[in-house]
Parts: sequence; structure tokens; C-alpha cells
Amino acid sequence: MSDAERRRDAVARLLRGKKLGTQEALLAALASQGFQATQATLSRDLARLGARRVSRPDGHFYELAAAPASGLAALRGLVVGVEANRTLVVIRTAVGAATVVAQAIDDARPAGILGTIAGDDTIFVAPEGDVAPARLKARLEEILAAEGAEAG
Repeated sequence: MSDAERRRDAVARLLRGKKLGTQEALLAALASQGFQATQATLSRDLARLGARRVSRPDGHFYELAAAPASGLAALRGLVVGVEANRTLVVIRTAVGAATVVAQAIDDARPAGILGTIAGDDTIFVAPEGDVAPARLKARLEEILAAEGAEAG
């Protein structure tokens, strides 16, 4: 596990265990556990974890967004099609949904994916190592269909 992953795990544990209302308070709590981070790094960690600042009757604080029962289940209806050429896979989505779909794929970390690049309604998926784009296309179609079927 990388230092960044350990730090994000610590952030998640802190948010589950305490009501922290500011990034400064969260940075201090991280420091008390031996993690040093800048405010910019913490902001990226919070975004990656899906944390948000909420207002409740007992105050304002950060909390982790509730995860869907299945990580990619939320993609049902957003993916229009999946295509491949000899170098990469292209996922077409509903207009405005590519970033959300790409983030869900990146978070799920399916085997064989090096990374994604998202536009407004198109995602480029780079295969990892020697993974054939046609094979990755089939795998993505399987993942998206299987996850969508579970949600319905």
C-alpha cells in the first residue's frame, strides 16, 4: 500500500470516527497519527474518497458519501456503448456523464486498465501492459452489464 493510500485510509477512519468541521482540524488529526499533508493534498484525498462537508443540526462537518451497494451499479443507463480499436477502448456515455463513469471505473480498479481519460460523453480507456483492447472491451461490457443487472 502506498503512502497516499495509507493517508487516505487514515482520513476515512478519522471521518468515520469523529466530526471534523474543517480541513485544518482534519490536518491536525492526521498529524497526530503521523501523517503530514498539505491542504491541497487533503482536498484531493477528500475528493477521491467522495467526502463532503455537510450541515446537520449538531454542526458542520465532513462525512463520507454512502457507497452504492455495488461500485459500478450506478452506471446503469449512463453508458451508451463500448468500442475498441487496436490500441484503446472507447466508452460512450450520456452527455455530461463521462467524468462520473470514468471516476467509478478508476475507483473500482478493474484488472487490465491502466487509466481513463474522460471528456463530456466519451471516455478513453488505456489497457494495461499486454491486455488486448478487444479483450478489455468485452470485460468492460461484462462488468457494466453484470453490475447493471444487479441494480435492477
